[in-house]
Amino acid sequence: MNELLHFISQSGVVGWTILATGVAVGALVVERARTLYFHYGMNVEAFTGKIHTLVLSKKVDEAIVTCAQMEDKPLARAFKTILEKADRDDETIFQAQDIAMSEVVPMYTKRLHYLSMLANVATLLGLLGTIHGLILSFQAVAQADPATKQALLANGIAVSMYTTALGLAVAIPAMVLYSFLVSRQNELLEQLQEKCSKLTETLTSSSIPGLSKNHVYPDVSTAPTTGAQVPPSHSTKAS
Repeated sequence: MNELLHFISQSGVVGWTILATGVAVGALVVERARTLYFHYGMNVEAFTGKIHTLVLSKKVDEAIVTCAQMEDKPLARAFKTILEKADRDDETIFQAQDIAMSEVVPMYTKRLHYLSMLANVATLLGLLGTIHGLILSFQAVAQADPATKQALLANGIAVSMYTTALGLAVAIPAMVLYSFLVSRQNELLEQLQEKCSKLTETLTSSSIPGLSKNHVYPDVSTAPTTGAQVPPSHSTKAS
């Protein structure tokens, strides 16, 4: 621990800034990993199977209650939004799916892009420290006394190496962890799209067509004749 602090102190202000960036990266990774892998995790097949069974059994109200009990899960929240429009026409159900997707997708994607940004910032801060160290080295060569020139030159090179190493030490793990989290995010988004589309298809395919005036009072002129036709009468000649 003392060596790490000495390492950072030798890097100067840039080194401490990189350390603060690393702390932010760690906090963000823990929060997103906990959310995507644990908080939003659920037995998707069992949940969707139960909802589809209730829908096909015409128990939509019970399905909505089941989703409301798990509303902290994005998939359940999306299902609830769609099921609340289950008694409407097909166009309204599809619109409910779009609304559900627009509400739920940001829950998966929020704050994750900052992790990529922080990784790039750490790399650039390392480069900034490298340039700062080179400036110190050139100043030592140009202005320092011969007795102290070697020490100042070595210090400038050390600052360059320390900050470069610190920047890479933060940026490389951040990019690796970002890749894992993005993969999990995309998996959940694809799952959400698939399950919501299947639920919408189930609702629209099992919906009862609405009654119109023509269904209740069919047009007599166009209705098929089902009764027996009376044969035309023929006049007979009197014999």
